[in-house]
Amino acid sequence: MSGADAAVPGPSTVSAPRSGASFPAMRAAKVPRAIVAGPYGHPFHPVAVTIPIGAWSSSLVFDLLGLAADDPRAFATGSRWLIAIGLGGAVGASVLGLLDMSRIPAGTPARRTALVHLVLNVTAMVLFSLSLVLRMLDLARVPVVAFGLSVIASLGLSVSGWLGGKLAYRWGVRVADENTQREGFEAA
Repeated sequence: MSGADAAVPGPSTVSAPRSGASFPAMRAAKVPRAIVAGPYGHPFHPVAVTIPIGAWSSSLVFDLLGLAADDPRAFATGSRWLIAIGLGGAVGASVLGLLDMSRIPAGTPARRTALVHLVLNVTAMVLFSLSLVLRMLDLARVPVVAFGLSVIASLGLSVSGWLGGKLAYRWGVRVADENTQREGFEAA
């Protein structure tokens, strides 16, 4: 077993077929690139994405309230703050996501899916940034164009989230291998 394989948790692959958790490329995608990405089997990227998702989803609620209110100033202000918080959180989540993506081998369906996930997230960040700029030009209300940009960005995030789930739950990127998972189901 090479030095690289010795650092990877899971079963030995000396005589095992190249499938499942014994496949070296798949095993490599389960191991963190750096400690800031989270420990083995517990990545920080899925935790970090809750900040922008929650902030941006809440901003849409504030937008709807602002569009319906007689005096939309408070809702418009809240929405601006939430979009800014979401952008800050998205930067942190992006760094963690890039660390996780860097472990996925090039030329694989998982890598292509991760790239689409990345492009959708960057597009959402750009659209929310543009929405925030438009909002800064009109502090008294929720500009309809800014709201529209936020809606489009949120729809893209929904697709991106589905792809992120596919990476983790279908292909097991940064998820512990089956031998480690089995520990949670064995009788004590």
